[in-house]
Amino acid sequence: MKIKNLTVILLISVTLLSIMAPSGKAADTLVKDDFLLESFSKTVDYFDYVRTYASNHSMTTPPGFQNDHAYLYMNYINTSGLHLFYAGLDNITFGNEAALRIPMQSFIMHYKTNNNTRDVLLASTFLMLLAFNETGNTIYPNSPDMNDTLWASFSMGLDLSALNATLPFLNSKTETIPLTHSDDKLQWSWGMKYTNLTALWWRTWVDPTNPHFDNSWPVAITVYDELTFTYNLTIDPNTHTATLTENHIIGRMRHLLLFAGIFWIHYNSTGTYGMLGHKIGDDTIYDFIQKNQIKMSIVNFQTSILADRETYSQTPIGQNVTDTETPVSDTSISTYADDGEKICDTNFGTKKTYKLFNYTADQTETNYTTYDATVRTAKVAGFAGNAGLFAYHIGLMKLLPLVVLHMFPGLYMRALETITNMSRANYFYIIAYSNYSGYRVEHDPTLTVYLSTPTSAAFEPQKWGGIILIGIIIIVIIAAVAVVLRRRNPNQQLTQPPAPPTTPQPPTS
Repeated sequence: MKIKNLTVILLISVTLLSIMAPSGKAADTLVKDDFLLESFSKTVDYFDYVRTYASNHSMTTPPGFQNDHAYLYMNYINTSGLHLFYAGLDNITFGNEAALRIPMQSFIMHYKTNNNTRDVLLASTFLMLLAFNETGNTIYPNSPDMNDTLWASFSMGLDLSALNATLPFLNSKTETIPLTHSDDKLQWSWGMKYTNLTALWWRTWVDPTNPHFDNSWPVAITVYDELTFTYNLTIDPNTHTATLTENHIIGRMRHLLLFAGIFWIHYNSTGTYGMLGHKIGDDTIYDFIQKNQIKMSIVNFQTSILADRETYSQTPIGQNVTDTETPVSDTSISTYADDGEKICDTNFGTKKTYKLFNYTADQTETNYTTYDATVRTAKVAGFAGNAGLFAYHIGLMKLLPLVVLHMFPGLYMRALETITNMSRANYFYIIAYSNYSGYRVEHDPTLTVYLSTPTSAAFEPQKWGGIILIGIIIIVIIAAVAVVLRRRNPNQQLTQPPAPPTTPQPPTS
């Protein structure tokens, strides 16, 4: 990026946050029997749930969050031999401070393999948006690599509506997309939409030998129309597969704030403005992004565990993708048990193109142009080594192996070795959109799992469903509490965190 000494003015201070009251939000309750249902959809206060759980189990409640709340939109599907649990973070509030909206999306699937021989736990997480500018030494054209200039996005989503007209565009909201299903219950859909999302951008390096980010100041503040995640699950009992399509919508950027000298510069769709609001140029935000050749990408990672086998992931021609830089735009990644049984596919070739809506040419955003997405796997250490940047995500994974205590207690130690941190993911993959200019992007890669299903899709209560998935809830809650407390006060230690739940006994019929 041919711009020097760009630093962002931090418009949001702790003082402003402290004077703002969070909006009230009603939360649903969560009980173990919910997971014996065919499905449920709820928004639950994580922190309230962990407070109740600790109280009911004579545990010491983690200190310092008695008045805090973390609202999580949860969907659960329990049918045809598949347990799918989805968690999307709505917002976090600290006492009387403003709500923070951080796009965090994860889903966990539990199922038996096609031969009904072993249990699979599959987890996938959206990590971040990553903007990039290619240098003359780029390694992978149209894909962010360690030789490019990179900016990692951390979307705070602060709701500054209490400031009235001062900064009207910084007013983030979250919309939940309801869980629905077809009459035969073989197709399900749901999602979340973050609107007017505020993102802070940090200069980031993903060289696996020296991963780091500049944590002194972010280099930009941007505001998006939206960041939307829509999921569509299709179950086919005849082929014994479940296909999950995850649609990403990156809404157009409406505002870009940069710091130049002692002034900040504001770009929007009408031009360039100074800190007092007067127009200083005709370059729009889209002109700026295009002239500086800034491109956009999404980073995800995926992890799987089997009861009695290791797993490996490769392309159809046998290329290993774990901890490798492997282009996969026109193909898929398959994960196998080490005896060769396929357990899942992530297919990028079936939906190679993405839609780009040019707002400058069509402000209704009804017409679009299709372009090829560039997809590749990445060296794990380049991302997992940026622990400070991904503290929330790391916190969510730290206690994930406790799920195994509710399935096969003997696998607990193996799970600790594989899914307690990002460095043990099966693979990271980066989906890049080289034609961008700040406009709206739509794209939807596909994940297919291979599971044992009954010949009919009729619902049969899964006795283990509640036990397995209730553990997931407890795990994520405890992790979220610990992480948030560390972020608020790095010196504060949780001397007595909630203990893991004891291994339950199978419920009686």
